[in-house]
Amino acid sequence: MAVDRQLYREAMARVGAAVHVITTDGPAGRHGFTASAVCSVTDDPPTLLVCQKRTSDSNAAFKRNGVLCVNTLADAHQDLSSVFAGLTECDMAGRFAAGAWGEAVTGAPVLQGALVVFDCRIAQVVEVGTHSVLFCEVAAIVPGEGKAGLIYFGRRYHPVGAATPD
Repeated sequence: MAVDRQLYREAMARVGAAVHVITTDGPAGRHGFTASAVCSVTDDPPTLLVCQKRTSDSNAAFKRNGVLCVNTLADAHQDLSSVFAGLTECDMAGRFAAGAWGEAVTGAPVLQGALVVFDCRIAQVVEVGTHSVLFCEVAAIVPGEGKAGLIYFGRRYHPVGAATPD
């Protein structure tokens, strides 16, 4: 039995998720997008998956560059999330001008002030429906400071309590 697409989208709006800006740089240039579909796959080797819409202007660039950074956003980055989600008139250079960036081990852009950064090499890509699922082996982690995080729930942004060190 097929599930209605709109019903599925409404149900997923009830699942809160952390907000990330996913970035890359390399032979195909500097690109980035906002994503909430990011999760851990395994800790041996440390691997994340990132889902990217196949029709995204930057989909081919991520695959060609073969590297990416998962920049987990703090509550203060809500405007940056909207910029990288394409909700403004910014071109790709304008998106990056909206934040302060460093460079990761892989060469991918690292957002200064992110809650945590996962610097990754894309190990495998699986095409599923409308999305590319990027399996990313973590090359380095840059922990940020304990700040309030940003989640997306009910089609809106929400702050979530400040992270505290163990």
